[in-house]
Amino acid sequence: MSLDITSQPAKSAPDEMVPSRYAVQVGDIEVLVISDGVLPLPTEMLGHNVDPADRAGWLNEKFLPPDAFDWALNVVVVRSGEQTILVDAGLGFDPELNLPRAGQLTKRLDAAGIDLGSVTDLVLTHMHMDHVGGLLVDGVKERLRPDLRIHVAAAEVKFWESPDFSHVHMPPGFPDALRAAAERFSTDYHSHLRQFDKEQEVAPGVVVTRTGGHTPGHSVVRVASGGDRLMFAGDAVFAVGFDHPDWHNGFEHDPEEAARVRVRLLRELAETKSLLVATHLPFPSVGHVAVDGDHFRWVPVFWDY
Repeated sequence: MSLDITSQPAKSAPDEMVPSRYAVQVGDIEVLVISDGVLPLPTEMLGHNVDPADRAGWLNEKFLPPDAFDWALNVVVVRSGEQTILVDAGLGFDPELNLPRAGQLTKRLDAAGIDLGSVTDLVLTHMHMDHVGGLLVDGVKERLRPDLRIHVAAAEVKFWESPDFSHVHMPPGFPDALRAAAERFSTDYHSHLRQFDKEQEVAPGVVVTRTGGHTPGHSVVRVASGGDRLMFAGDAVFAVGFDHPDWHNGFEHDPEEAARVRVRLLRELAETKSLLVATHLPFPSVGHVAVDGDHFRWVPVFWDY
């Protein structure tokens, strides 16, 4: 990957009427945000622990429909030195859940001129199916390097041996699909796993750190070079989380801890002025965080053409 390549006209199909990749330079490190599509989910997933009227009021303030919310699905490709690192792998394909607008990663990597075989490392923020499913699509494993290193927290691998869904609030079918995807991923890619406890340097300037909360092994990736900083926060931060960091996301396995993690990371981002990218913020999800009283404020970057 290079920024020269990613600025070339897309090779995607004519029906791709929206942008699906955005390049950011972090010192000497190249970062490319790629959209895997969107997940349409019930709005109660944004805050199932609050009064529906409060949730409806927030949606109305944001000019969003009251009944369904499109969750963006973003992954990043990082180039540091000789390493090409893919952070998360998108949804893939699950016909049982009827999510045809997601699972676009492989074709959009192709459109960006990124060969799956060039990826030296894969970092998983966690093992929910919208982060590992792209690896389970037919033909993908055969395109990957035989020496691919997959970095994931040991606590995450352990959790999915016997996952606890007692605190989540998911639509029907999702727990079974999540469990099945994690089990298949662990079986298919066991020999590639490079498990870490708390933190691991994946490449110069690229560090993955376990935060817990969303899942026990949920992790974030920090990129730093030449005084520039960027954090890929995975599922720790959602669009509603700036105004209401205490609202519980339906996919959080430990919602109270997830809220504490969210506040801690948002404060760090505001203090360090690091760029933020997150899985489910609207594409390209690149921006800064400001503190606004007891709440936070999302400040998207001006697109750089």
